[in-house]
Amino acid sequence: MRTGFRISSLAPSGLAVESVSDSPDSIILTVRSEAGTTKCPLCGTASRRIHSRYARQVADLPSAGRPIHLRVIARRFVCEVPHCRRRIFAERFGDDVVPVRSRRTARLECIVHHLGLALGGRPAATFAKRLMLPVSNDTLLRVVRRRTCPPTEPLVVAGIDDWAFRRNHRYGTIVCDLERRRIVALLPDREIATVRAWLSDHPGIRIVSRDRGGGYGEAAAQALPDAIQVADRWHLMENASAAFLDAVRRSMRVIRSAIGATTINPELLTCAERLQYQGYLRRKETKAAIMALVRDGVPLKEIVRRTGHSRKLVRQVSRGESTDIFRTRQSTLDAHLPFLDAQWGAGCRNGTELWRRLQVQGFQGSLRVVSEWRTRRRRAEKATDQQLQKVPSARTIARLMTTARDHLSKADTVTIAAIEARVPTLVEARTLVDRFQAMLRQKLVTDLDPWIATASVGLIASFASGVVRDKAAVCAAITEPWSNGQTEGQITKLKLVKRQMYGRAKIDLLQARLIGAT
Repeated sequence: MRTGFRISSLAPSGLAVESVSDSPDSIILTVRSEAGTTKCPLCGTASRRIHSRYARQVADLPSAGRPIHLRVIARRFVCEVPHCRRRIFAERFGDDVVPVRSRRTARLECIVHHLGLALGGRPAATFAKRLMLPVSNDTLLRVVRRRTCPPTEPLVVAGIDDWAFRRNHRYGTIVCDLERRRIVALLPDREIATVRAWLSDHPGIRIVSRDRGGGYGEAAAQALPDAIQVADRWHLMENASAAFLDAVRRSMRVIRSAIGATTINPELLTCAERLQYQGYLRRKETKAAIMALVRDGVPLKEIVRRTGHSRKLVRQVSRGESTDIFRTRQSTLDAHLPFLDAQWGAGCRNGTELWRRLQVQGFQGSLRVVSEWRTRRRRAEKATDQQLQKVPSARTIARLMTTARDHLSKADTVTIAAIEARVPTLVEARTLVDRFQAMLRQKLVTDLDPWIATASVGLIASFASGVVRDKAAVCAAITEPWSNGQTEGQITKLKLVKRQMYGRAKIDLLQARLIGAT
């Protein structure tokens, strides 16, 4: 066989090539150890006395697109130490060359391991076949499990969060080392006892970053009473925004009165709007029945039993939460409304003709969408002063109230000005939310107590009471540099690996791939 390189370069270091044979599907190298002595694995004494020889077949890295197999001539030695129980032993080539009882060289095993980490079982097996490294998917997964080394560095700053095996059904817990930015462990559930037991086995933890759920905070307090708990800053910001949105929802009746949309004429509604309005009337009757029982002092469980409604609905109604009459959604016509207004002003009142002209402008929607717009526009022109005036959804109002005035249109500015004039408590809630978020950004922990005193009597009192219950962790979130952001990033990575294995991976394999890849 003609080669442009030295044959000895094909063999791993420490092995000498004796002969080369070329078969149609592979290259076979006969190799032997270059060492003259070897140590007894039991007593560690070097021996030169050879007892016999035998051959073993080992796979190695391919060359020039062809697999290479090593025919290793292994020697058996005689241990000359009288008191050693091992009289005859086989020579070892080293774990960095050919591990004991291995059918692959160490460098090939390393490639197989990284393929398994990156791709999983079956995809890695398919890719390995193209690389002339035939290996089964089961072997790949066995190698990943076997070569996984759990972190041994001391864990000082830990981030804890939950992740979903299957959303709304089964959850697990992820623990990350925030200093070294790596995953430490995966726990099979998010129960307090499980997390507490794991934290108790790691007493060196000094800081625990977590979300504002009560489970992890309670587990950390029981297992590590001296550790500093840090609430996640992103969740604090998001919870503050959610509290303001909830305040807007509870103020929708006053907002409708401020905008002037308290009277609805059903004759002016389209078919879709009429269905929404009828559903609103049914919800209004349900709310009235539930509130009558609440005012009579009936417990929530008894109200659920009497009315047949869900506990969630009864709880929402008893807290004063309400839904909008019309659920506004983004329409495909929004981008073409200026063109439609211009065509309508020019005298084009036919829905089909308007649809044809919109298609020339690149509109991809159906004729029905344009026809409903034309019907609504025609009825609006014929309506009296008590015509239907659509109120934006609570989410839209919350967004407009927290957007700078320079970025609002003239109509939105007028709407928000009317709301602010008639609902001053909502303006106060927005100011408190802005103060809380600025406190987090600027790390002004001294402003927390005055903020709690002011917010405890307004529309966001429930959010303020939650901050009071978790005050130590909130203060640590303001002052400490740690947060759970990178834990959320590791959860994203976990989801990717889990979906690569089609959700069928057990937690030990999932942990092996994640810890081995970091």
